[in-house]
Amino acid sequence: MTSVLARYDALVKAGELRPDPDQRAAAERLCRLQQELEATPARGSTLWKLLRKAPEPPRGLYMWGGVGRGKSMLMDLFFDTVQVQRKKRAHFHEFMLDVHARLAEARKSETGDPIPPVAESLAEEARLLCFDEMVVNNMADAAIMSRLFTGLLDKRVTIVTTSNRVPDDLYKDGLNRQLFLPFIDLIKAKLDVMTLNGPVDYRRDRLGDAQLWHCPNGPEATRALSEAFFRLTDFSVEDRAKVPAEEIPVQGGRTLHVPKSLKGVAVFSFKRLCVEARGAPDYLAIARKYHTVIIVGIPVLGPEKRNEAARFVTLIDSLYEYKVKLLASADAAPSRLYPEGDGAFEFERTVSRLLEMQSDDYLALGHGSK
Repeated sequence: MTSVLARYDALVKAGELRPDPDQRAAAERLCRLQQELEATPARGSTLWKLLRKAPEPPRGLYMWGGVGRGKSMLMDLFFDTVQVQRKKRAHFHEFMLDVHARLAEARKSETGDPIPPVAESLAEEARLLCFDEMVVNNMADAAIMSRLFTGLLDKRVTIVTTSNRVPDDLYKDGLNRQLFLPFIDLIKAKLDVMTLNGPVDYRRDRLGDAQLWHCPNGPEATRALSEAFFRLTDFSVEDRAKVPAEEIPVQGGRTLHVPKSLKGVAVFSFKRLCVEARGAPDYLAIARKYHTVIIVGIPVLGPEKRNEAARFVTLIDSLYEYKVKLLASADAAPSRLYPEGDGAFEFERTVSRLLEMQSDDYLALGHGSK
């Protein structure tokens, strides 16, 4: 049986990762957690029933640090390696959307507080919950998180999460933040807090000085974006035909097909995103799930492509709101993407955002940052 630390050390030895003291310390802590989880009998198991007193669940972990420091990579190694039957990994936004949907259902059938039964159902599904990129940016989440996570921890769920923010800065300056403060206290009391904040942004490092906006469309632009995809995902170029696709959930019970989906990076054609009938729920689902989006085949827009342009504006607004990194190929630079005609003036805000999204300041922001 392989440990998360052994897998991490093997990647460093193979040259796929650089030696990094913060990362290795986190790998060591995750390795201890792996051992504790695998040694702890699952609730309801024969061994668990034989014990006079249920064993204490292993203490979870909150890993925070700047963008691209390897937090998600380490959590993925841990999640893939740890041998427990009931485990779940989710992007934090998607998890909270699921929680609100469960609360809505609970309110229909329960006369009392809906949070305890939701916590109970989540605990039945997973004794290990792993969250990527915990960020709190709305009052609906902030108001329930303390009670929800208290319920999960009381039900003996172990939590591992990553974040770009130190716990004390979660929901900073948020409306009615006093309702959220007990959650911060809970995190610091029940989870070990570790920093991964070394000097290297590995995600930016993989991009290097790569151009983000390529024009015109064509083989050269496609080749450059393909190379960027393989650098960002560490996927073997020789296996390009095996890049996985994914169906991601969209609010309303639909799913959206993502032709290439790997390690937080998605690849789409302009046609799939903006010629086909799409709307804000589709774009928000993409923006919440992926830290980087690659779009190929963006044409010059104008009044004759009014619907496509309107969808593109909504798409860019969603990506910008969640600070998604954008790489693209197009038939023109952003400033000439909608050169004239009715709608050109309104498109100027999108041009401004596209230019900002190529700046160092924007690229240094964490996914989901506000």
